[in-house]
Amino acid sequence: MKKIVLLALGIMLLSSGVSAYQVNIYAPDTLTVGLPLVVNGTATFGIGTPIDVVLYQQVTTSTEIERKVAYIQSDNTFRVIFDTTLLPTGIYKVEVPASGTGDSISMRQVRLIDRSDEISLTSPTTQAFSGRMYLDGKIDVDANSGVQIAVIGPDNGVVFGPKYVGTDPQGGFDVTIPVSQAGDYEASFTDAEGYVGSRTISIVGGNETVAPETSVTNGTILSAYGRSSRDNPAYFIVQPAGDGPVTVSTSASVDWVVEYVDADGNLQTVNAQGESAPEVVVVNGDAKPLYFKVYPYKYSVNAVVYLNAANAESVEVSPTAPGVFGTNPPPGETTTKSPLTAAGSVAAVCMAAACTYLRRR
Repeated sequence: MKKIVLLALGIMLLSSGVSAYQVNIYAPDTLTVGLPLVVNGTATFGIGTPIDVVLYQQVTTSTEIERKVAYIQSDNTFRVIFDTTLLPTGIYKVEVPASGTGDSISMRQVRLIDRSDEISLTSPTTQAFSGRMYLDGKIDVDANSGVQIAVIGPDNGVVFGPKYVGTDPQGGFDVTIPVSQAGDYEASFTDAEGYVGSRTISIVGGNETVAPETSVTNGTILSAYGRSSRDNPAYFIVQPAGDGPVTVSTSASVDWVVEYVDADGNLQTVNAQGESAPEVVVVNGDAKPLYFKVYPYKYSVNAVVYLNAANAESVEVSPTAPGVFGTNPPPGETTTKSPLTAAGSVAAVCMAAACTYLRRR
């Protein structure tokens, strides 16, 4: 009888020992795609014990995305990090499956969201090396609330920020960042609600230093930029390479109108894309400079526009309006003669007729 009681007590103690193991994990409820999903946890297992942590996507059924092994540290904690860069938005869960030494299971649900469409760049994503990188764009934030920008260089070092940059009432921002080499730079953007998204800016060409408004290089893409409005258009001068047509394009996100003079000396106007895509112009160029006038279609817009050129030796901003554009008004505007001018003309005719009559008398 005593043996039975001791055996029962042993079983109870063994059961209580197994159920004593505890695992708890912590993960954010909501995360923006592109940010690392950090899963922290605590457990009462021994130091160095391996624990599987699994990321599942939940649609109609759970699909395993990735499985990682964590090891219990001396303070009974563990951590794993999942990359969410290429994951679609939706509901996911992270879970520590049951192990053979216990029956505790911990699970957290995570919702991945995508905010990348809340930011748009007007500066090109490919820029000729000039010692500077230009980030101009717009973000959906409250008026003048600012945006935090950080830039990682080709060597994975931080070259800018994280730093808050002011925005205008429309959410526009404009920042110039010194860079020392060509390569791919990752610019990330964060607002008051958290991480918004990132953009990759490719800097191409050699390591020469030029003025911000002029880009000269042997690369295939040259660019220059200037602020433009209907009242104050931006003017550009493009020097062709001389061995074929020159392809010129504007930055996107604004409905730009482009005027230029073709090879026959005729003034041409291009406005075919709206805000969804850049305007593109192909001009047959020889050794003569090409002149471009760029302004927004909407009167309310005052923004930075980039002019990119392929098969050109240089692109620069003209400080004054080139004479080829004359005084022609933008499309949609007409010039009218002053009523006073018309009245003056009539009066002059009448006066001349009167003088003739008096002479004949």
